[in-house]
Amino acid sequence: MSLVPAATRALRLLRYLASRPGPVSASTAAAELDLPRSSVYQLLEAMAEEGFVTHLPEERRWGLGVAAFEIGSAYLRHDGLERLTRPLLHQLTEATGATTHLGILHGADTLYLLKEQPPHAPTLITGVGVRLPAHLTASGRAMLALLPRAQVRALYPDAAAFTDRTGRGPATPSELRRVLAEEFRQGWSMEDGQVTEGFVSVAAAATDHNGRPAAAISLTVPSARPVTPQALAARVRDAAADLTRRLDGRRASP
Repeated sequence: MSLVPAATRALRLLRYLASRPGPVSASTAAAELDLPRSSVYQLLEAMAEEGFVTHLPEERRWGLGVAAFEIGSAYLRHDGLERLTRPLLHQLTEATGATTHLGILHGADTLYLLKEQPPHAPTLITGVGVRLPAHLTASGRAMLALLPRAQVRALYPDAAAFTDRTGRGPATPSELRRVLAEEFRQGWSMEDGQVTEGFVSVAAAATDHNGRPAAAISLTVPSARPVTPQALAARVRDAAADLTRRLDGRRASP
């Protein structure tokens, strides 16, 4: 038996929420975990204060919060995500002549972990370690489009949560929902001049075994370059699918 039963219950509850396809009520969680309802409410409130869960008062349901996602992202970073992705970026850059990136979500930001660029490529702001607003970047939106709506609402509750760089891009929760729905349907994301004037990026997300976004691969080229976003998207979707398979293969390894 655990010497810290409250900690054990909190971890069980967190794992349970991670396994569900969407937010659930506290009473449902208590019943399925065979825990006292009062204890579940206390645990949920404590974890909400730390950002590990989020409460949807209108629906009377609870879902994973941003802090839980950040823990998962940190695991991927520490477990070789960069090593798995680096050859894919090199192949993409060689095949397309574009600057390629690996990004993850860090709260409401895209955090860039890798960058591969061809010789004489123009300087971009998207260097390794740089964080940019996720709702403006193709990488960020590719991942946001795969998150449960509750998590997106937690990240972008109102217009004050949106920052602006060039006067383009979604600026309200409703605009972001519309853009994410469109990009989810097409399976890739694009931004044109929303991060830097004169450059267009396309991105696709790699997913974990639950179908949640683990990272995103993107291509960036000058807007004037004579290539269609659809052609770039086909390349980046293939690379993201390859990364998903590599992540699955790593998990299957002994």
